[in-house]
Amino acid sequence: MSRARSKFYKILLLMLMIGLLVGVSFSQRNLNRQRTEMGLTRIDPLENAPPILAFTTVALGGFRGLIANALWIRANDLQEEGKYFEMVQLADWITKLQPHFVTVWVHQAWNMAYNISIKFTEPQDRWQWVSRGIELLRDDGLRFNPKEPLIYRELGWIFQHKMGHYMDDAHEYYKQYWASEMSRVLASGRPNWEELINPQTPETKERVRLLKERFKMDPTFMKLVDEKYGPLEWRLPETSAIYWATLGLEKTKDQKLKKEDFITLRRVVFQSLQLAFHRGKMIYPRKNSLEFIYGPNLEIIRQASESYEEMMSLEPEKEYNVKNAHKNFLGTSVYFLYVHGRTQAAEQWFAYLKKLYPQAVDTGLSMEDYAISRVSEEVGDTDPNRMRSVLEGLLEQSFMNAAFGEDELAQGYQRLAAKIRERYMVTIGKISEKRVGLPPLSETREVVLKRLLAPDSGLDPVIAAQLRTALNLPANYGLPATPVEGGAISTNAPPPRAASLNQ
Repeated sequence: MSRARSKFYKILLLMLMIGLLVGVSFSQRNLNRQRTEMGLTRIDPLENAPPILAFTTVALGGFRGLIANALWIRANDLQEEGKYFEMVQLADWITKLQPHFVTVWVHQAWNMAYNISIKFTEPQDRWQWVSRGIELLRDDGLRFNPKEPLIYRELGWIFQHKMGHYMDDAHEYYKQYWASEMSRVLASGRPNWEELINPQTPETKERVRLLKERFKMDPTFMKLVDEKYGPLEWRLPETSAIYWATLGLEKTKDQKLKKEDFITLRRVVFQSLQLAFHRGKMIYPRKNSLEFIYGPNLEIIRQASESYEEMMSLEPEKEYNVKNAHKNFLGTSVYFLYVHGRTQAAEQWFAYLKKLYPQAVDTGLSMEDYAISRVSEEVGDTDPNRMRSVLEGLLEQSFMNAAFGEDELAQGYQRLAAKIRERYMVTIGKISEKRVGLPPLSETREVVLKRLLAPDSGLDPVIAAQLRTALNLPANYGLPATPVEGGAISTNAPPPRAASLNQ
């Protein structure tokens, strides 16, 4: 090759190189812009890290992944050794090095909410770690991974299981504290959505600010969730589980994810709705107290039933198990509605139960007989001791609900107790009344009432006073000085407010 020709090729290659560098420059600029827009750029130095780790991080730059892997291996070793506290700082560094390493977020939140929290005995101390686990996922994990279904699922699971269930000895404290916190921003369990979406007063604007900035919840989306699955009690943890799982489904609906990712989120909704049905109503026995008891949320039966049917279609391989659970749910709904005196709704759901699962109901059985049989089957029809215990339990539930102002439910339990006793007496027949018969319901009612009002072993004095007021009994009824004739309520006592309670 001649010298001139060689020079020509060098000039040509130099021009080609310059052209490629210019092209790469434009491409890199575009890639950097996209990384910034998508939140993929992470160049901030570590905080509170040892000097050698901070220096190595800056020096290696793009090799942060290698450092994160080394820390992750060490964190796994600490996990096996049960050194959970030591893992906290390591995991914090890993999330700063690799904020899109989803497994670390989930693992760290679980470690805080479950492993570390139970190291403490005081509920307040346990709650601090459960709360930190929630905040880690909600405030930081989702900030860097807004379309990651696993983080939404884990966040919903902590609300549903750790706070909502009763596996943790401090679960009542978690529920009471969370209800108190949510009451600060929602005012009640049934929020005024228009007021929250378009706040007008300074007080409402402050509550909305707390809702958005502290709890990271959007009132507009909360309203959509409530319209789809509610009315829900927003002070209960299972409602928060429904919110975050539903938000996860919304944020990831356009993602090309595995079927299992969507199913796990739907299961959080499905399972939390079951909890909301069984205990989705809050009843405060005493004013100015954080303590509350539960009641069923009968307004969401349709929504919960539809969630069962949705799961059947989404998980055909588990259709049999879901159908069995759905059948039991419908039966429980009929029973609950009957006890609450909603006989028309109970009839409608009883008809739906027979339509979907005809084998679950005996031919010719009425709705009332079916509801009563739900209890009778559990205790046995011919065991007088167990039946007496069931009747006393139903009557106690009746009196408790009367004390809390739940008159409809109180009368429902009284009615159910009367029907069950009547059914039992018919079953044993006249010939066996002397041997295994039950005393009149009025006598059993009196025994239960006196036990509840006993000053030494009965109800809390405040609740006992509420019960006397609800039944229009004298203020000293049930106390040692109260005149009693023949084990019955004194004839001087005025009749109770709800007649069916003493018939």
